[in-house]
Amino acid sequence: MTVTGFLALSLKLNCGSLKSSCLNSLGFRIKHSAHALVYQRASSNGDVLKVRQNSENNWMQINREIKSFAELQNERREQAERSVLLSCPRKVSEKLLLKYLAKYGDINSYFFYESFDVCAVVEFSQKNSIAMLQDGTVMPASKHESCIPFKSRVFTLKMNNPDDQANTRQSLPYLKQSAISINELVERISAETTLDQQICTLTKTYELTEENVRLRFLVCSLLQDIAIQYFPNCSVKPFGSSVNGFGKLGCDLDMFLDLDGIKEQNSDNTSEPFSVEYHLKRVPSERAATQNVLSLVGDCLDRFVPGCVGVQKILNARCPLVRFSHQPSGFQCDVTANNRIAMKSTELLYLYGSLDVRVRALVFTVRTWARAHGITSSIPGAWITNFSLTMMVIFFLQKRRHPIIPTLDQLKALADAKDKHIIDGNDCTFVRDINKISVSENTETLGQLLQEFFEFYGNFAFQKMSINIRKGKEQTKPEVSPLHIQNPFEQTLNVSKNVNQTQLERFVSLARDGAWILQQEGMTKASVLGYHPWGLAALLLPSASDTGNKAKKRRRREGASERIKSLLESLKNSKSDVKNDATSESSIGKRPSLRTK
Repeated sequence: MTVTGFLALSLKLNCGSLKSSCLNSLGFRIKHSAHALVYQRASSNGDVLKVRQNSENNWMQINREIKSFAELQNERREQAERSVLLSCPRKVSEKLLLKYLAKYGDINSYFFYESFDVCAVVEFSQKNSIAMLQDGTVMPASKHESCIPFKSRVFTLKMNNPDDQANTRQSLPYLKQSAISINELVERISAETTLDQQICTLTKTYELTEENVRLRFLVCSLLQDIAIQYFPNCSVKPFGSSVNGFGKLGCDLDMFLDLDGIKEQNSDNTSEPFSVEYHLKRVPSERAATQNVLSLVGDCLDRFVPGCVGVQKILNARCPLVRFSHQPSGFQCDVTANNRIAMKSTELLYLYGSLDVRVRALVFTVRTWARAHGITSSIPGAWITNFSLTMMVIFFLQKRRHPIIPTLDQLKALADAKDKHIIDGNDCTFVRDINKISVSENTETLGQLLQEFFEFYGNFAFQKMSINIRKGKEQTKPEVSPLHIQNPFEQTLNVSKNVNQTQLERFVSLARDGAWILQQEGMTKASVLGYHPWGLAALLLPSASDTGNKAKKRRRREGASERIKSLLESLKNSKSDVKNDATSESSIGKRPSLRTK
Protein backbone atom coordinates (compact mmCIF):
# COMPACT_ATOMS: atom_id res chain seq x y z
CA MET A 1 0.00 0.00 0.00
CA THR A 2 1.37 3.41 -0.97
CA VAL A 3 1.45 5.81 1.96
CA THR A 4 1.44 9.56 1.29
CA GLY A 5 2.45 10.48 4.83
CA PHE A 6 1.40 10.83 8.42
CA LEU A 7 -0.52 13.72 9.92
CA ALA A 8 -0.36 14.10 13.69
CA LEU A 9 -3.29 15.79 15.39
CA SER A 10 -3.48 16.72 19.05
CA LEU A 11 -6.93 17.15 20.56
CA LYS A 12 -7.81 17.86 24.18
CA LEU A 13 -10.01 15.19 25.68
CA ASN A 14 -11.75 17.18 28.40
CA CYS A 15 -14.86 17.89 26.30
CA GLY A 16 -14.04 17.01 22.73
CA SER A 17 -12.83 13.45 22.35
CA LEU A 18 -14.67 10.78 20.44
CA LYS A 19 -15.36 8.04 22.95
CA SER A 20 -13.98 4.57 22.37
CA SER A 21 -17.45 3.12 21.90
CA CYS A 22 -18.21 5.72 19.23
CA LEU A 23 -14.97 4.91 17.43
CA ASN A 24 -15.76 1.23 17.70
CA SER A 25 -19.16 1.80 16.08
CA LEU A 26 -17.38 3.43 13.15
CA GLY A 27 -15.38 0.26 12.57
CA PHE A 28 -12.36 0.76 14.83
CA ARG A 29 -10.55 -2.28 16.17
CA ILE A 30 -9.58 -1.62 19.80
CA LYS A 31 -6.28 -2.78 21.28
CA HIS A 32 -5.26 -2.24 24.91
CA SER A 33 -1.74 -1.45 26.05
CA ALA A 34 -0.18 -0.42 29.36
CA HIS A 35 -0.40 3.32 28.88
CA ALA A 36 -2.72 3.88 25.94
CA LEU A 37 -5.76 2.76 24.02
CA VAL A 38 -5.03 2.29 20.32
CA TYR A 39 -7.83 2.46 17.78
CA GLN A 40 -7.39 1.39 14.15
CA ARG A 41 -9.94 1.97 11.46
CA ALA A 42 -9.82 0.64 7.91
CA SER A 43 -12.03 3.03 5.97
CA SER A 44 -13.93 2.31 2.74
CA ASN A 45 -11.12 3.82 0.67
CA GLY A 46 -8.51 1.53 2.19
CA ASP A 47 -6.93 4.18 4.40
CA VAL A 48 -6.00 3.55 8.04
CA LEU A 49 -6.83 5.85 10.94
CA LYS A 50 -5.05 5.34 14.26
CA VAL A 51 -6.06 7.11 17.45
CA ARG A 52 -3.91 7.04 20.58
CA GLN A 53 -5.40 8.12 23.88
CA ASN A 54 -2.77 8.75 26.52
CA SER A 55 -4.28 8.36 29.98
CA GLU A 56 -1.51 10.32 31.70
CA ASN A 57 -1.57 13.68 29.93
CA ASN A 58 -5.19 13.41 28.72
CA TRP A 59 -4.37 14.04 25.05
CA MET A 60 -5.33 12.20 21.90
CA GLN A 61 -3.12 11.86 18.85
CA ILE A 62 -4.44 10.84 15.46
CA ASN A 63 -2.14 9.48 12.76
CA ARG A 64 -3.69 9.07 9.35
CA GLU A 65 -2.37 7.36 6.27
CA ILE A 66 -4.41 9.17 3.63
CA LYS A 67 -4.10 8.43 -0.07
CA SER A 68 -4.46 11.37 -2.39
CA PHE A 69 -7.64 11.54 -4.44
CA ALA A 70 -5.75 10.81 -7.68
CA GLU A 71 -3.90 7.81 -6.18
CA LEU A 72 -7.10 6.32 -4.86
CA GLN A 73 -8.95 6.77 -8.17
CA ASN A 74 -6.13 5.18 -10.16
CA GLU A 75 -5.98 2.21 -7.78
CA ARG A 76 -9.71 1.57 -8.01
CA ARG A 77 -9.74 1.94 -11.80
CA GLU A 78 -6.99 -0.67 -12.06
CA GLN A 79 -9.03 -3.00 -9.85
CA ALA A 80 -12.08 -2.46 -12.06
CA GLU A 81 -10.14 -3.22 -15.25
CA ARG A 82 -9.22 -6.64 -13.81
CA SER A 83 -12.82 -7.41 -12.74
CA VAL A 84 -15.82 -9.09 -14.33
CA LEU A 85 -19.52 -9.15 -13.47
CA LEU A 86 -21.31 -12.50 -13.41
CA SER A 87 -25.06 -13.11 -13.31
CA CYS A 88 -25.42 -16.37 -11.38
CA PRO A 89 -28.12 -18.96 -10.69
CA ARG A 90 -29.53 -18.64 -7.18
CA LYS A 91 -28.46 -22.18 -6.28
CA VAL A 92 -24.89 -21.89 -7.52
CA SER A 93 -22.09 -23.47 -5.52
CA GLU A 94 -19.64 -20.82 -4.36
CA LYS A 95 -16.84 -23.37 -4.07
CA LEU A 96 -17.32 -24.82 -7.57
CA LEU A 97 -17.68 -21.36 -9.12
CA LEU A 98 -14.35 -20.19 -7.72
CA LYS A 99 -12.69 -23.44 -8.77
CA TYR A 100 -14.02 -22.97 -12.31
CA LEU A 101 -12.89 -19.34 -12.59
CA ALA A 102 -9.46 -20.11 -11.09
CA LYS A 103 -8.49 -21.97 -14.25
CA TYR A 104 -8.37 -18.60 -16.03
CA GLY A 105 -6.04 -17.06 -13.44
CA ASP A 106 -5.52 -16.14 -9.81
CA ILE A 107 -8.43 -14.37 -8.11
CA ASN A 108 -7.66 -11.40 -5.87
CA SER A 109 -11.14 -10.92 -4.41
CA TYR A 110 -14.83 -11.51 -5.05
CA PHE A 111 -18.24 -10.80 -3.54
CA PHE A 112 -21.89 -11.62 -4.18
CA TYR A 113 -24.83 -9.23 -4.12
CA GLU A 114 -28.46 -9.25 -5.17
CA SER A 115 -29.97 -6.82 -7.69
CA PHE A 116 -32.37 -7.97 -10.39
CA ASP A 117 -30.45 -11.24 -10.26
CA VAL A 118 -27.83 -12.80 -8.03
CA CYS A 119 -24.53 -11.33 -9.20
CA ALA A 120 -20.85 -11.77 -8.42
CA VAL A 121 -17.97 -9.36 -8.91
CA VAL A 122 -14.67 -11.20 -9.41
CA GLU A 123 -11.30 -9.44 -9.52
CA PHE A 124 -8.45 -11.33 -11.20
CA SER A 125 -4.78 -10.67 -10.51
CA GLN A 126 -4.02 -10.11 -14.18
CA LYS A 127 -6.00 -8.45 -16.97
CA ASN A 128 -5.17 -11.25 -19.43
CA SER A 129 -7.30 -13.61 -17.30
CA ILE A 130 -10.34 -11.72 -18.57
CA ALA A 131 -9.26 -12.20 -22.18
CA MET A 132 -8.89 -15.94 -21.52
CA LEU A 133 -12.37 -16.04 -19.97
CA GLN A 134 -13.82 -14.21 -22.98
CA ASP A 135 -12.13 -16.66 -25.34
CA GLY A 136 -13.82 -19.50 -23.48
CA THR A 137 -17.25 -17.85 -23.50
CA VAL A 138 -19.87 -18.65 -26.14
CA MET A 139 -22.84 -16.73 -27.49
CA PRO A 140 -26.19 -18.02 -26.16
CA ALA A 141 -27.98 -20.46 -28.44
CA SER A 142 -31.00 -18.86 -30.13
CA LYS A 143 -33.47 -20.12 -32.71
CA HIS A 144 -33.95 -16.63 -34.15
CA GLU A 145 -31.84 -13.52 -34.72
CA SER A 146 -33.45 -11.23 -32.14
CA CYS A 147 -30.33 -11.10 -29.93
CA ILE A 148 -27.51 -8.68 -30.74
CA PRO A 149 -24.08 -10.36 -30.51
CA PHE A 150 -22.20 -8.14 -28.05
CA LYS A 151 -19.06 -9.02 -26.10
CA SER A 152 -18.34 -7.38 -22.75
CA ARG A 153 -17.16 -8.21 -19.23
CA VAL A 154 -20.70 -9.00 -18.12
CA PHE A 155 -21.40 -12.73 -18.27
CA THR A 156 -24.25 -15.12 -17.53
CA LEU A 157 -23.29 -18.27 -15.66
CA LYS A 158 -25.11 -21.48 -16.67
CA MET A 159 -25.19 -24.68 -14.61
CA ASN A 160 -24.68 -27.65 -16.92
CA ASN A 161 -25.37 -30.35 -14.30
CA PRO A 162 -27.37 -28.75 -11.45
CA ASP A 163 -28.20 -32.09 -9.82
CA ASP A 164 -24.54 -33.03 -9.52
CA GLN A 165 -23.80 -29.76 -7.73
CA ALA A 166 -26.60 -30.08 -5.18
CA ASN A 167 -24.32 -31.48 -2.47
CA THR A 168 -21.87 -28.57 -2.69
CA ARG A 169 -24.40 -25.72 -2.55
CA GLN A 170 -24.20 -23.22 0.26
CA SER A 171 -26.05 -20.07 1.19
CA LEU A 172 -24.34 -17.30 -0.75
CA PRO A 173 -23.12 -14.39 1.41
CA TYR A 174 -25.03 -11.53 -0.20
CA LEU A 175 -23.63 -8.10 0.61
CA LYS A 176 -25.90 -5.15 1.32
CA GLN A 177 -26.24 -2.69 -1.56
CA SER A 178 -29.10 -0.51 -0.30
CA ALA A 179 -29.77 1.54 2.82
CA ILE A 180 -32.14 0.49 5.59
CA SER A 181 -35.38 2.40 6.12
CA ILE A 182 -35.55 5.44 8.39
CA ASN A 183 -37.73 3.48 10.84
CA GLU A 184 -35.10 0.74 11.13
CA LEU A 185 -32.42 3.39 11.62
CA VAL A 186 -34.43 5.10 14.38
CA GLU A 187 -34.80 1.79 16.20
CA ARG A 188 -31.11 1.00 15.83
CA ILE A 189 -29.74 4.32 17.08
CA SER A 190 -32.27 4.50 19.93
CA ALA A 191 -30.35 1.66 21.56
CA GLU A 192 -27.18 3.77 21.79
CA THR A 193 -26.35 5.55 25.03
CA THR A 194 -24.80 8.82 23.79
CA LEU A 195 -25.57 11.26 20.99
CA ASP A 196 -22.06 10.83 19.60
CA GLN A 197 -22.61 7.07 19.34
CA GLN A 198 -25.89 7.65 17.53
CA ILE A 199 -24.20 9.86 14.94
CA CYS A 200 -21.37 7.35 14.46
CA THR A 201 -23.83 4.47 14.06
CA LEU A 202 -25.85 6.43 11.50
CA THR A 203 -22.69 7.15 9.49
CA LYS A 204 -21.51 3.55 9.55
CA THR A 205 -24.98 2.30 8.60
CA TYR A 206 -25.48 4.60 5.61
CA GLU A 207 -21.99 5.08 4.14
CA LEU A 208 -20.98 3.27 0.96
CA THR A 209 -19.34 -0.08 1.59
CA GLU A 210 -16.00 -1.08 0.09
CA GLU A 211 -17.79 -3.53 -2.24
CA ASN A 212 -20.38 -0.96 -3.35
CA VAL A 213 -17.65 1.51 -4.29
CA ARG A 214 -15.79 -1.16 -6.25
CA LEU A 215 -19.00 -2.05 -8.10
CA ARG A 216 -19.42 1.62 -9.08
CA PHE A 217 -15.92 1.73 -10.54
CA LEU A 218 -16.62 -1.50 -12.42
CA VAL A 219 -19.73 0.02 -14.05
CA CYS A 220 -17.61 3.01 -15.14
CA SER A 221 -15.01 0.63 -16.54
CA LEU A 222 -17.69 -1.28 -18.48
CA LEU A 223 -18.92 1.96 -20.02
CA GLN A 224 -15.34 2.90 -20.88
CA ASP A 225 -15.00 -0.37 -22.82
CA ILE A 226 -17.79 0.90 -25.10
CA ALA A 227 -16.71 4.53 -25.42
CA ILE A 228 -13.09 3.64 -26.17
CA GLN A 229 -14.19 1.91 -29.41
CA TYR A 230 -15.13 5.33 -30.78
CA PHE A 231 -12.83 7.62 -28.79
CA PRO A 232 -9.44 5.91 -28.19
CA ASN A 233 -7.64 6.86 -24.95
CA CYS A 234 -10.81 8.29 -23.39
CA SER A 235 -11.68 7.38 -19.82
CA VAL A 236 -14.86 7.17 -17.76
CA LYS A 237 -14.52 8.35 -14.15
CA PRO A 238 -17.03 8.43 -11.29
CA PHE A 239 -17.53 11.72 -9.51
CA GLY A 240 -19.82 13.18 -6.86
CA SER A 241 -21.14 11.14 -3.95
CA SER A 242 -19.79 7.85 -5.29
CA VAL A 243 -16.20 8.89 -4.58
CA ASN A 244 -16.12 12.06 -2.45
CA GLY A 245 -16.73 10.15 0.81
CA PHE A 246 -20.25 11.45 1.41
CA GLY A 247 -22.15 8.85 -0.65
CA LYS A 248 -25.07 6.99 0.87
CA LEU A 249 -25.98 3.42 -0.04
CA GLY A 250 -28.35 3.59 -2.99
CA CYS A 251 -27.18 6.98 -4.29
CA ASP A 252 -26.97 7.60 -8.05
CA LEU A 253 -23.78 6.94 -9.99
CA ASP A 254 -22.47 10.08 -11.74
CA MET A 255 -19.89 9.44 -14.47
CA PHE A 256 -17.64 11.74 -16.46
CA LEU A 257 -16.54 10.80 -19.99
CA ASP A 258 -13.07 12.39 -20.14
CA LEU A 259 -11.75 13.02 -23.66
CA ASP A 260 -8.67 14.98 -22.57
CA GLY A 261 -6.46 11.91 -23.04
CA ILE A 262 -7.07 12.14 -26.80
CA LYS A 263 -6.11 15.83 -26.95
CA GLU A 264 -2.89 15.21 -25.00
CA GLN A 265 -1.51 13.09 -27.85
CA ASN A 266 -0.51 16.14 -29.90
CA SER A 267 3.13 15.89 -30.95
CA ASP A 268 5.56 18.80 -30.73
CA ASN A 269 8.16 17.09 -32.90
CA THR A 270 9.01 19.53 -35.70
CA SER A 271 12.31 17.93 -36.77
CA GLU A 272 10.55 15.84 -39.42
CA PRO A 273 9.63 17.44 -42.76
CA PHE A 274 5.99 16.48 -42.30
CA SER A 275 3.45 15.72 -39.60
CA VAL A 276 0.12 14.01 -40.00
CA GLU A 277 -3.14 14.90 -38.25
CA TYR A 278 -6.46 13.13 -38.15
CA HIS A 279 -9.19 14.65 -40.26
CA LEU A 280 -11.97 15.60 -37.81
CA LYS A 281 -15.59 16.58 -37.99
CA ARG A 282 -15.97 20.31 -37.28
CA VAL A 283 -18.90 21.50 -35.17
CA PRO A 284 -19.98 25.04 -34.16
CA SER A 285 -19.01 24.83 -30.47
CA GLU A 286 -17.64 22.66 -27.69
CA ARG A 287 -21.19 22.27 -26.39
CA ALA A 288 -22.29 20.89 -29.77
CA ALA A 289 -19.35 18.47 -29.69
CA THR A 290 -20.36 17.32 -26.21
CA GLN A 291 -23.96 16.80 -27.34
CA ASN A 292 -22.85 14.75 -30.36
CA VAL A 293 -20.55 12.55 -28.26
CA LEU A 294 -23.22 11.89 -25.62
CA SER A 295 -25.85 11.22 -28.28
CA LEU A 296 -23.64 8.49 -29.74
CA VAL A 297 -22.96 6.99 -26.28
CA GLY A 298 -26.69 7.04 -25.50
CA ASP A 299 -27.52 5.25 -28.77
CA CYS A 300 -24.93 2.53 -28.05
CA LEU A 301 -26.27 1.97 -24.53
CA ASP A 302 -29.86 1.85 -25.73
CA ARG A 303 -29.37 -0.37 -28.77
CA PHE A 304 -26.53 -2.74 -27.98
CA VAL A 305 -25.55 -2.96 -24.30
CA PRO A 306 -27.46 -5.59 -22.27
CA GLY A 307 -28.80 -4.46 -18.91
CA CYS A 308 -28.95 -0.75 -19.80
CA VAL A 309 -32.61 0.30 -19.81
CA GLY A 310 -34.61 3.52 -19.70
CA VAL A 311 -31.96 5.46 -21.64
CA GLN A 312 -32.71 9.21 -21.79
CA LYS A 313 -30.61 11.71 -23.74
CA ILE A 314 -30.99 15.04 -21.92
CA LEU A 315 -28.79 17.06 -24.27
CA ASN A 316 -30.29 20.55 -23.93
CA ALA A 317 -29.67 20.85 -20.18
CA ARG A 318 -27.06 23.31 -18.86
CA CYS A 319 -24.79 20.29 -18.49
CA PRO A 320 -25.83 17.75 -21.20
CA LEU A 321 -26.11 14.19 -19.95
CA VAL A 322 -27.32 10.67 -20.68
CA ARG A 323 -29.38 8.96 -17.98
CA PHE A 324 -30.05 5.23 -17.74
CA SER A 325 -30.59 2.35 -15.32
CA HIS A 326 -27.92 -0.35 -15.13
CA GLN A 327 -29.83 -3.46 -14.13
CA PRO A 328 -26.90 -5.77 -13.28
CA SER A 329 -25.68 -3.32 -10.61
CA GLY A 330 -29.00 -1.71 -9.72
CA PHE A 331 -27.57 1.81 -10.16
CA GLN A 332 -29.30 4.82 -11.66
CA CYS A 333 -26.56 6.37 -13.82
CA ASP A 334 -25.84 9.82 -15.31
CA VAL A 335 -23.07 10.34 -17.88
CA THR A 336 -21.66 13.77 -18.75
CA ALA A 337 -18.77 14.65 -21.06
CA ASN A 338 -17.77 18.21 -20.19
CA ASN A 339 -17.90 18.50 -16.42
CA ARG A 340 -14.30 18.99 -15.28
CA ILE A 341 -15.24 21.45 -12.54
CA ALA A 342 -17.50 18.81 -10.97
CA MET A 343 -14.46 16.53 -10.77
CA LYS A 344 -12.51 19.22 -8.89
CA SER A 345 -15.46 19.77 -6.54
CA THR A 346 -15.47 16.04 -5.85
CA GLU A 347 -11.75 16.11 -5.02
CA LEU A 348 -12.24 19.14 -2.74
CA LEU A 349 -14.99 17.39 -0.75
CA TYR A 350 -12.85 14.25 -0.51
CA LEU A 351 -10.07 16.39 0.98
CA TYR A 352 -12.40 18.06 3.48
CA GLY A 353 -13.81 14.70 4.53
CA SER A 354 -10.29 13.33 5.06
CA LEU A 355 -9.16 16.19 7.31
CA ASP A 356 -11.37 15.34 10.28
CA VAL A 357 -13.64 12.37 11.04
CA ARG A 358 -16.33 14.75 12.28
CA VAL A 359 -16.85 16.29 8.82
CA ARG A 360 -18.31 13.18 7.19
CA ALA A 361 -20.29 12.21 10.28
CA LEU A 362 -21.95 15.62 10.51
CA VAL A 363 -22.74 15.71 6.76
CA PHE A 364 -24.33 12.24 6.91
CA THR A 365 -26.42 13.24 9.92
CA VAL A 366 -27.67 16.52 8.46
CA ARG A 367 -28.49 14.90 5.12
CA THR A 368 -30.41 12.08 6.81
CA TRP A 369 -32.35 14.58 8.95
CA ALA A 370 -33.16 16.64 5.85
CA ARG A 371 -34.45 13.64 3.89
CA ALA A 372 -36.52 12.42 6.85
CA HIS A 373 -38.37 15.76 6.92
CA GLY A 374 -38.68 16.24 3.15
CA ILE A 375 -36.21 19.13 3.00
CA THR A 376 -34.40 17.26 0.23
CA SER A 377 -35.93 15.06 -2.46
CA SER A 378 -34.86 12.76 -5.28
CA ILE A 379 -37.31 14.61 -7.54
CA PRO A 380 -36.00 17.88 -9.08
CA GLY A 381 -37.75 20.97 -7.74
CA ALA A 382 -37.47 23.82 -5.25
CA TRP A 383 -35.96 21.62 -2.54
CA ILE A 384 -32.50 22.13 -1.03
CA THR A 385 -30.04 19.70 -2.61
CA ASN A 386 -27.56 17.43 -0.84
CA PHE A 387 -24.70 19.43 -2.37
CA SER A 388 -26.11 22.67 -0.91
CA LEU A 389 -26.47 21.02 2.51
CA THR A 390 -22.86 19.84 2.33
CA MET A 391 -21.73 23.39 1.53
CA MET A 392 -23.71 24.62 4.54
CA VAL A 393 -22.05 22.06 6.85
CA ILE A 394 -18.57 22.96 5.56
CA PHE A 395 -19.27 26.68 6.01
CA PHE A 396 -20.51 26.06 9.56
CA LEU A 397 -17.35 24.10 10.42
CA GLN A 398 -15.23 26.95 9.02
CA LYS A 399 -17.10 29.44 11.23
CA ARG A 400 -16.30 27.79 14.57
CA ARG A 401 -14.22 29.77 17.07
CA HIS A 402 -11.49 27.24 16.35
CA PRO A 403 -12.25 26.27 12.72
CA ILE A 404 -12.33 22.54 12.12
CA ILE A 405 -11.51 22.84 8.41
CA PRO A 406 -9.82 25.63 6.43
CA THR A 407 -11.39 27.91 3.82
CA LEU A 408 -10.81 27.30 0.12
CA ASP A 409 -8.65 30.43 -0.07
CA GLN A 410 -6.44 29.02 2.70
CA LEU A 411 -6.11 25.76 0.77
CA LYS A 412 -5.20 27.75 -2.33
CA ALA A 413 -2.48 29.63 -0.43
CA LEU A 414 -0.85 26.28 0.46
CA ALA A 415 -0.86 25.04 -3.15
CA ASP A 416 2.25 24.75 -5.31
CA ALA A 417 2.75 24.75 -9.07
CA LYS A 418 1.52 21.17 -9.61
CA ASP A 419 -1.74 21.98 -7.80
CA LYS A 420 -2.64 24.84 -10.12
CA HIS A 421 -5.77 24.24 -12.21
CA ILE A 422 -7.64 26.74 -14.36
CA ILE A 423 -10.79 25.26 -15.94
CA ASP A 424 -12.77 27.36 -18.41
CA GLY A 425 -11.36 30.52 -16.86
CA ASN A 426 -12.24 29.43 -13.29
CA ASP A 427 -9.49 29.12 -10.69
CA CYS A 428 -9.77 25.60 -9.21
CA THR A 429 -6.44 25.63 -7.40
CA PHE A 430 -6.06 24.13 -3.92
CA VAL A 431 -3.47 22.05 -2.10
CA ARG A 432 -3.89 18.30 -2.52
CA ASP A 433 -1.26 17.14 -0.01
CA ILE A 434 -3.01 16.76 3.34
CA ASN A 435 0.32 16.94 5.19
CA LYS A 436 0.61 20.64 4.36
CA ILE A 437 -2.64 21.54 6.14
CA SER A 438 -2.47 22.83 9.71
CA VAL A 439 -4.16 20.90 12.48
CA SER A 440 -7.36 22.22 14.07
CA GLU A 441 -7.44 22.83 17.82
CA ASN A 442 -11.21 22.39 17.94
CA THR A 443 -12.34 19.80 20.52
CA GLU A 444 -16.14 19.94 20.17
CA THR A 445 -18.03 16.64 20.11
CA LEU A 446 -20.31 15.56 17.31
CA GLY A 447 -23.35 16.09 19.52
CA GLN A 448 -22.29 19.64 20.34
CA LEU A 449 -21.62 20.39 16.68
CA LEU A 450 -25.01 19.06 15.57
CA GLN A 451 -26.88 21.20 18.08
CA GLU A 452 -24.78 24.25 17.18
CA PHE A 453 -25.44 23.63 13.46
CA PHE A 454 -29.19 23.88 14.02
CA GLU A 455 -28.84 26.98 16.17
CA PHE A 456 -26.47 28.60 13.64
CA TYR A 457 -28.82 28.23 10.66
CA GLY A 458 -31.97 28.68 12.72
CA ASN A 459 -30.78 32.27 13.26
CA PHE A 460 -28.83 32.91 10.03
CA ALA A 461 -29.58 36.16 8.13
CA PHE A 462 -30.63 34.42 4.90
CA GLN A 463 -32.58 37.48 3.74
CA LYS A 464 -29.41 39.52 3.12
CA MET A 465 -26.33 37.27 3.47
CA SER A 466 -24.84 34.55 1.28
CA ILE A 467 -22.70 31.51 2.16
CA ASN A 468 -19.16 31.38 0.77
CA ILE A 469 -16.79 28.51 1.66
CA ARG A 470 -14.00 30.15 -0.34
CA LYS A 471 -13.82 33.03 2.15
CA GLY A 472 -15.37 31.25 5.13
CA LYS A 473 -17.56 34.20 6.02
CA GLU A 474 -20.95 35.69 5.18
CA GLN A 475 -21.16 38.10 2.29
CA THR A 476 -23.90 40.41 1.05
CA LYS A 477 -26.10 38.67 -1.52
CA PRO A 478 -25.10 39.56 -5.09
CA GLU A 479 -28.60 38.73 -6.36
CA VAL A 480 -32.17 38.43 -5.17
CA SER A 481 -32.63 34.81 -4.14
CA PRO A 482 -34.07 33.24 -0.95
CA LEU A 483 -30.95 31.09 -0.42
CA HIS A 484 -27.59 32.04 -1.89
CA ILE A 485 -24.64 29.62 -1.68
CA GLN A 486 -21.72 30.58 -3.88
CA ASN A 487 -20.28 27.85 -6.09
CA PRO A 488 -16.73 27.33 -4.75
CA PHE A 489 -15.16 27.41 -8.24
CA GLU A 490 -17.68 29.04 -10.59
CA GLN A 491 -18.05 32.00 -8.26
CA THR A 492 -20.77 33.78 -10.24
CA LEU A 493 -23.14 30.83 -9.80
CA ASN A 494 -25.55 30.18 -6.93
CA VAL A 495 -25.75 26.43 -6.28
CA SER A 496 -29.08 26.90 -4.43
CA LYS A 497 -30.84 29.14 -6.95
CA ASN A 498 -33.66 26.60 -7.29
CA VAL A 499 -34.72 26.96 -3.62
CA ASN A 500 -37.84 29.08 -3.04
CA GLN A 501 -38.81 31.09 0.03
CA THR A 502 -41.26 28.48 1.30
CA GLN A 503 -38.65 25.72 1.36
CA LEU A 504 -36.07 27.97 3.02
CA GLU A 505 -38.53 29.01 5.75
CA ARG A 506 -39.36 25.35 6.33
CA PHE A 507 -35.65 24.52 6.69
CA VAL A 508 -35.18 27.34 9.23
CA SER A 509 -38.25 26.26 11.20
CA LEU A 510 -37.12 22.62 11.33
CA ALA A 511 -33.58 23.67 12.29
CA ARG A 512 -34.97 25.59 15.28
CA ASP A 513 -37.09 22.58 16.20
CA GLY A 514 -33.97 20.39 15.96
CA ALA A 515 -31.99 22.63 18.30
CA TRP A 516 -34.87 22.61 20.80
CA ILE A 517 -35.22 18.80 20.66
CA LEU A 518 -31.49 18.28 21.29
CA GLN A 519 -31.57 20.74 24.17
CA GLN A 520 -34.42 18.77 25.76
CA GLU A 521 -32.97 15.33 25.05
CA GLY A 522 -29.39 16.11 26.09
CA MET A 523 -26.25 14.25 25.06
CA THR A 524 -26.88 10.97 26.89
CA LYS A 525 -29.78 8.53 27.05
CA ALA A 526 -32.13 8.78 30.00
CA SER A 527 -32.72 5.54 31.92
CA VAL A 528 -36.03 4.57 30.28
CA LEU A 529 -37.15 0.96 30.14
CA GLY A 530 -38.05 -0.44 26.73
CA TYR A 531 -37.81 1.20 23.28
CA HIS A 532 -37.77 4.98 23.40
CA PRO A 533 -36.59 7.22 20.51
CA TRP A 534 -34.28 9.83 22.01
CA GLY A 535 -31.60 12.28 20.84
CA LEU A 536 -30.92 11.86 17.14
CA ALA A 537 -33.68 9.25 16.87
CA ALA A 538 -36.23 11.80 18.16
CA LEU A 539 -34.79 14.30 15.70
CA LEU A 540 -35.54 11.99 12.76
CA LEU A 541 -39.20 11.50 13.70
CA PRO A 542 -41.89 13.75 12.12
CA SER A 543 -41.81 17.05 13.99
CA ALA A 544 -44.69 18.54 15.91
CA SER A 545 -44.81 21.45 13.47
CA ASP A 546 -45.13 19.05 10.52
CA THR A 547 -47.94 17.17 12.30
CA GLY A 548 -49.66 20.45 13.08
CA ASN A 549 -49.39 21.65 9.48
CA LYS A 550 -50.82 18.36 8.20
CA ALA A 551 -53.70 18.64 10.66
CA LYS A 552 -54.42 22.20 9.51
CA LYS A 553 -54.44 21.11 5.87
CA ARG A 554 -56.75 18.22 6.75
CA ARG A 555 -59.14 20.57 8.57
CA ARG A 556 -59.10 22.93 5.61
CA ARG A 557 -59.92 20.05 3.28
CA GLU A 558 -62.67 18.84 5.59
CA GLY A 559 -64.05 22.39 5.89
CA ALA A 560 -64.09 22.76 2.12
CA SER A 561 -65.90 19.44 1.78
CA GLU A 562 -68.54 20.53 4.28
CA ARG A 563 -69.08 23.82 2.43
CA ILE A 564 -69.47 22.01 -0.90
CA LYS A 565 -71.90 19.57 0.69
CA SER A 566 -73.97 22.46 2.13
CA LEU A 567 -73.96 24.24 -1.23
CA LEU A 568 -75.22 21.14 -3.06
CA GLU A 569 -77.92 20.66 -0.43
CA SER A 570 -78.97 24.29 -0.86
CA LEU A 571 -79.21 23.96 -4.63
CA LYS A 572 -81.24 20.77 -4.24
CA ASN A 573 -83.67 22.52 -1.90
CA SER A 574 -83.91 25.49 -4.23
CA LYS A 575 -84.85 23.26 -7.15
CA SER A 576 -87.45 21.53 -5.01
CA ASP A 577 -88.95 24.87 -3.97
CA VAL A 578 -89.10 26.12 -7.55
CA LYS A 579 -90.84 22.93 -8.67
CA ASN A 580 -93.40 23.10 -5.87
CA ASP A 581 -94.14 26.78 -6.53
CA ALA A 582 -94.63 26.12 -10.23
CA THR A 583 -97.04 23.26 -9.57
CA SER A 584 -99.17 25.30 -7.22
CA GLU A 585 -99.31 28.27 -9.63
CA SER A 586 -100.40 26.00 -12.47
CA SER A 587 -103.15 24.49 -10.40
CA ILE A 588 -104.80 27.87 -9.73
CA GLY A 589 -104.39 28.99 -13.35
CA LYS A 590 -102.42 32.16 -12.78
CA ARG A 591 -99.52 31.33 -15.18
CA PRO A 592 -97.91 28.33 -16.84
CA SER A 593 -95.47 26.32 -14.75
CA LEU A 594 -91.69 26.54 -15.19
CA ARG A 595 -90.29 23.31 -16.59
CA THR A 596 -87.20 22.12 -14.75
CA LYS A 597 -84.89 19.32 -15.65
